[in-house]
Amino acid sequence: MPRVRKGAARTQARKRILRQARGYYGTKSRHKYQAKIAVRRAGCYAYRDRRARKRDMRQLWITRITAACKMRGTRYSLFINGLKMAGINLNRKMLSQIAIEDPKLFDTLVEKAVASSTAQPAAAK
Repeated sequence: MPRVRKGAARTQARKRILRQARGYYGTKSRHKYQAKIAVRRAGCYAYRDRRARKRDMRQLWITRITAACKMRGTRYSLFINGLKMAGINLNRKMLSQIAIEDPKLFDTLVEKAVASSTAQPAAAK
């Protein structure tokens, strides 16, 4: 039986790896071995950072809401608790957008939250 070599398959694999590594600096975009390592590492970072982005955005929204609450003389925790007691279901992204784009509406939300948190008696310990 004749010996089979990987001519076409090897070329296709190399092209695939180098296509994924396009734009990388130096050897990582030209040599298959280095490109393969770089592409694998980039994939790991991409997977990790898709999750980290969600954490970072939530942290940003909370920071914005906290600043808006401080400007109105209340605390973030009291504001969120008051909204829950008042039955206002808005996520932090929407609250952040409201604080930036519509301060008057945010003022009314703060008033409702403070009113509902003070009206409810604290749980006895």
